[in-house]
Amino acid sequence: MLFNSQPFAVFFALVFGGAWLLARFARARILFLLGASYVFYGWWSWRLLGLILFSTVLDYTVGRAMGAARGRVRRRALLAVSLVGNLGVLAFFKYWNFFAAELVDALALFGASVGPLTLELVLPVGISFYTFQTLSYTIDVYRGELEPERDVTRFALFVAFFPQLVAGPIVRARAFLPQLRRPPVLRAAEFESGLWLIFVGLIKKVVIADGLGRMLVDPFWGDPASYGGVASLVAIWGYAFQIYGDFSGYSDIAIGTGRLLGFDLGVNFRAPYRSSSPRELWTRWHVSLSTWLRDYLYIPLGGNRGGAWRTARNLMITMLLGGLWHGASWMFVAWGAFHGALLVIGRVVRLPPEPGPLALWLRRLVMFHLICLGWVLFRSPETEDARAVLASLGLARGDAAIPLHVGLLLLLAVATHLPSRAFKLRLRAGFAALPGALQGAAYAVALGLVLNADSARTPFIYFQF
Repeated sequence: MLFNSQPFAVFFALVFGGAWLLARFARARILFLLGASYVFYGWWSWRLLGLILFSTVLDYTVGRAMGAARGRVRRRALLAVSLVGNLGVLAFFKYWNFFAAELVDALALFGASVGPLTLELVLPVGISFYTFQTLSYTIDVYRGELEPERDVTRFALFVAFFPQLVAGPIVRARAFLPQLRRPPVLRAAEFESGLWLIFVGLIKKVVIADGLGRMLVDPFWGDPASYGGVASLVAIWGYAFQIYGDFSGYSDIAIGTGRLLGFDLGVNFRAPYRSSSPRELWTRWHVSLSTWLRDYLYIPLGGNRGGAWRTARNLMITMLLGGLWHGASWMFVAWGAFHGALLVIGRVVRLPPEPGPLALWLRRLVMFHLICLGWVLFRSPETEDARAVLASLGLARGDAAIPLHVGLLLLLAVATHLPSRAFKLRLRAGFAALPGALQGAAYAVALGLVLNADSARTPFIYFQF
């Protein structure tokens, strides 16, 4: 069930009404939202519900056992059970075929002939997201930073809450579970901001991301040699704004729908292409994942303690595994290595901390193109594809040209991204000041156009991760 589809619009309308009718009955409301979340996920395949139930039962049980455990050794053993169970399932479904194929190829180099080891596996939607989410719970309980949740239904809703289940944000238990213990309240300001986020997210996804993908990015990656250098550069820019619009659009809709149901799911994007350094990028792009990697991988590895060499090692390990998290492909590993190298170089090259306006925008421009170079690796299925894309930048001219309407769409993407947060808040406040009838009409027209567009059947890019 896609956010940008008519079934979801009907589904959410029913869930919204039911959740607020049950607002005074905490237990019934939790059970209702939990059932709705299972329906939402089971829409793809009811068989996949078994994996969510496995993670839920495993980590609920581990959490309770940790709370009763005496001694660090037993708590560490329980944490190992959670890590092995969750990461084992993730590795099997997401990485088995990748590493099995690599093993067969490696053995062939030594003359050993082994039959195919790959299996016909379907990657469960959202498995990387809810695995990391539930792991954060057991790690926090192990560290003594969070009390074990005693109510299994509250914990199950934390794991399966449908707005952010498939592609995040990755919400921490310490932020979500307390919200289930408070009576829900929907204030006018939260209702308005939730609707606005859904509206903006749908525009980002259906108009900008799907438009750029269909008319520019997919044709270019299919035949980069037919594009000249300038057109190739514009197409690479197009992918940068396609993936931003697609993923941040999903996050906006998830956060907005959560807000309409009375939940705060945090922030996942902060205009990442305004970044002026590699370090700043990861405070703006996919914030819930970058902070997860920081808190549960980079810092436990030693963080920036122990000198420059160990810091560089820890950054590279973190980003390599962050790249592999996205999928079973050496291109994702290369993307992670590229950004790890940028972070290391960024720590070595010390730039003035407070540049003037011109220097700041120059840094942003350079950083944006470094990000785009990374996106070439991320978008390309194989090394040869990335080479062909980069080679096309050196062509004097090509047969393909960028249509005017595609160029205008790209300019729209830039215009919606680069303004400051203060400007965006003023824009939203101006819209909120319009008469309610005008706001409602604008939302209705936009929703009708979005849900009836051809791209309403296009999955979000991050569903594959």
